[in-house]
Amino acid sequence: MAQFTLYNKHSAPPSSESTRVDCEHVPLCSINDVQLRFLVPDDLTEVRQLCQEWFPIDYPLSWYEDITSSTRFFALAAVYNLAIIGLIVAEIKPYRNVNKEDKGILPDSMGRSADVGYILSLGVHRSHRRNGIGSLLLDALMNHLTTAERHSVKAIFLHTLTTNQPAIFFYEKRRFTLHSFLPYYYNIRGKGKDGFTYVNYINGGHPPWTLLDHIKHYASKVRHTSSLCAWLAGRVQQVVRWFYHKLLTRFNFIE
Repeated sequence: MAQFTLYNKHSAPPSSESTRVDCEHVPLCSINDVQLRFLVPDDLTEVRQLCQEWFPIDYPLSWYEDITSSTRFFALAAVYNLAIIGLIVAEIKPYRNVNKEDKGILPDSMGRSADVGYILSLGVHRSHRRNGIGSLLLDALMNHLTTAERHSVKAIFLHTLTTNQPAIFFYEKRRFTLHSFLPYYYNIRGKGKDGFTYVNYINGGHPPWTLLDHIKHYASKVRHTSSLCAWLAGRVQQVVRWFYHKLLTRFNFIE
């Protein structure tokens, strides 16, 4: 993974440029020129403008206020020449609090005490895509959730439009697997649009077992039991041979 620097918005980033540059005219030469920092309230207007350009969903103003000010969200920006060129917003919450359509992500026994990470948004400015910015942001979230302090987080999941092929390819390439189909999940400009749920299991998390998983489990136990029985039979044969040899030796000695 490329190296990056976390810095505060109100301190100068490690760059020779001191003024903001329009992203439309600045080609990204190296991912090492990108810094990551958490969103702050002053980012609200810029983030709102970017999200309106990137996403087909109209988020309310309160959502932007929350992601730029509340510590409840993992809201990270990728910054190049003082301009935000990408961001990821995620929420860590108890599995028991997820919506009904997402209840099948974890087994019930695991879900009682587990947390999950939910990616609300991940976007990159059009002129800076295919430069590894999305991967940089996602890796930062993954690293945050796979520390010892976050071991209770057993899965990261998200929703995406079924027609968003670039996003689907991006997440599948990063080991997210299709979990469920959500008909008419999105309401975009008054029209219902289908969605997918994608999941990546971490920290020992796994999906609920299917019938095939149960069959494989019991087949493995049978194989193990058969091997154990064969081992015990061999040991019994060895003991019988040893006892017979001792008995025969003793009998010959007496004669």
